[in-house]
Amino acid sequence: MSAGGGARPAGRHAATFVHVTVLINAIGIGIILPVMPDLIQDLTDLDVSGAAFWGGFVTMAYAAMQFALSPTVGNLSDRFGRRPILIVSMATLAIDYVVMAFAPSLWVLFIGRMISGAAGATMSTANAFLADISPPDKRAQNFAMVGASFGIGFIVGPLIGGFAGEFGPRVPFMVAAAVCGANLLYGILVLPESLPAERRRAFSWARANPVGVARQIARLPGVGLFMLAYFLFEFGHYAYASVWAYYGQAAFGWSPAEVGVSLTAVGIGFVIVQGWLIRVVLARLGQEMTAWIGFLLTAVGMAALGFATEGWMVYALMPLTVSGLICMPALKGIMSGRVGEDAQGELQGALAGVLGIVMILSPVVMTQVFVLFTGDHAPFRLPGAPFVLAAAITALAMVPFAVGLGRKEPGGKDG
Repeated sequence: MSAGGGARPAGRHAATFVHVTVLINAIGIGIILPVMPDLIQDLTDLDVSGAAFWGGFVTMAYAAMQFALSPTVGNLSDRFGRRPILIVSMATLAIDYVVMAFAPSLWVLFIGRMISGAAGATMSTANAFLADISPPDKRAQNFAMVGASFGIGFIVGPLIGGFAGEFGPRVPFMVAAAVCGANLLYGILVLPESLPAERRRAFSWARANPVGVARQIARLPGVGLFMLAYFLFEFGHYAYASVWAYYGQAAFGWSPAEVGVSLTAVGIGFVIVQGWLIRVVLARLGQEMTAWIGFLLTAVGMAALGFATEGWMVYALMPLTVSGLICMPALKGIMSGRVGEDAQGELQGALAGVLGIVMILSPVVMTQVFVLFTGDHAPFRLPGAPFVLAAAITALAMVPFAVGLGRKEPGGKDG
């Protein structure tokens, strides 16, 4: 392998390990969704409403650790190399899943999910590894494969978790630990180091923190209103990950397997929309109209989901609810077109930071709304209330979007 500044050929096994690591991280997120209500009820003796109350905070703890530590983990890989970070991450996840499988209390589960969030903050390291070993003309393709691996993991994870959960809410964690352990052994045997010593840099706390999100947005004139629309859309859309399992159990009496199948169906729909439908719609309607349609489909679909009374209605509504995702690529394209070529990376960093904040805040809000409308003191029973709120937030997002479209930057550029 060359020690110079270019990409280093590391063989197909190295890239495979990185893709599998990303896949397992995504499975780790999805695998617990179908069984989380049952596991928290098992640990606390609460009903599904009480379990949702704590479930939102458990999800927030995971997301907060991942958001806080992603820049730190990336900078550690610049200092010590990619291999030790990826190996330590996989070893930590394997041990952590075992701990959570035998968690004797809710607080141990909390700590376990926080450790999972920290260990799972390796997306930046995975992308850096692929950048190290890929020639420039192959990097975009390899980055896309990382995204595909994450998407597949989020489809497979709920399916595994749902069916394994039929044998008990702790079983999916044991399955995840076994998969992580196998991948750890594979990585120890085949994964080389991709970053030579002469290309490493000193660790810097100035770079290793997530506080710069607001500063990044401030440096991108013309996209602030669109960024607000993006935040609101994602905030509402994250109701899926936040309350789906609780909603399915409370509204339709779904088992973990039924929750897992439904989440997998949603994931497949997302892949179809992102991989095919968005290209067709963008080519025919353009970015602005595509975004408008996406906002409207999401608002209507979420509202209908909130008032669904039978499980089959959820599946009937899926083409509507998942098609609304055409909004996001269109909105990102509009923002990309309104910043300079030298600010594209900064824009993507700001978007990632905003999404990280959404993943921290939305689960708590959505689960507390669920509790409010399913608990003993509910003004009326409506398990789908979080989706009604999501519909309202999505409708609200159209306001800054419309105002942003109406503004022009100096020199005639839209902004």
